[in-house]
Amino acid sequence: MTSVDFLAQEKVWFDKPRYDEAERCFYERMNGSSQDVGANSILQDIARARENIQKSLAGSGSNSADQGELVSRIKSLELENQSLYTVIGDLRAALSKLEGRVEVLEKSPVAAVPASTPAVPYTNGTAVQQKSAPAKKQDEDDDDDFDPFGSDDDEEAEKIKEQRLKEYAEKKAKKPTIIAKSSILLDVKPWDDETDMAKLEECVRSVQTDGLLWGTSKLVPVGYGIKKLQIACVVEDDKVGTDLLEEEITKFEDYVQSVDVAAFNKI
Repeated sequence: MTSVDFLAQEKVWFDKPRYDEAERCFYERMNGSSQDVGANSILQDIARARENIQKSLAGSGSNSADQGELVSRIKSLELENQSLYTVIGDLRAALSKLEGRVEVLEKSPVAAVPASTPAVPYTNGTAVQQKSAPAKKQDEDDDDDFDPFGSDDDEEAEKIKEQRLKEYAEKKAKKPTIIAKSSILLDVKPWDDETDMAKLEECVRSVQTDGLLWGTSKLVPVGYGIKKLQIACVVEDDKVGTDLLEEEITKFEDYVQSVDVAAFNKI
């Protein structure tokens, strides 16, 4: 048996270095892929962290805006509070002044009213006289002393009554009576535009009677060159009426076509 045959029969792994190299390369590749996966996960974590930081910064900006608005509101409330303090201080000062005045009025002596002098009521600024109790008592005594069968007393009472009625009638006759008056505005229309308006007014004013007073007048255009006379007057209602005025004015047929009452007012 040769050495070659002996080695061929032996179970010896001559290619082990090759397999070891292959195993090493395999594990190195495995380790390299795991490192890439780890690097990718780290990059993703960094991206997430950056997003969180940006979100937190944006949230801090909105929070700062809210804080600024809150600060401005607090300042406005402080100003209102200060103004309220000043108003309350003024009110307290006014209240203290009023309390001082009330104390002074309470301490001042009040003039004593005599018990014998009764209070006199006033009506529209004038004192109303009241009958005293003794006078009333005296009237009652006079009524008690009245004798219904005394003829002399009856005659005197009748005379006094007649005298008082006569005085009352004289006083009433002396009082001036109120005269009711009215203000009337008349429209006097002519026949045409050739009518002499000055003559027409002269004719109207020629109407004179007791209780009639003519006033101002003016010419008012009607149309087509025609003008009407508008004249005012004051009349006493018991003496002069509108019918009387119309009747007297329309007598001037050569100048007056018609008479109308434009306004009528009581004075």
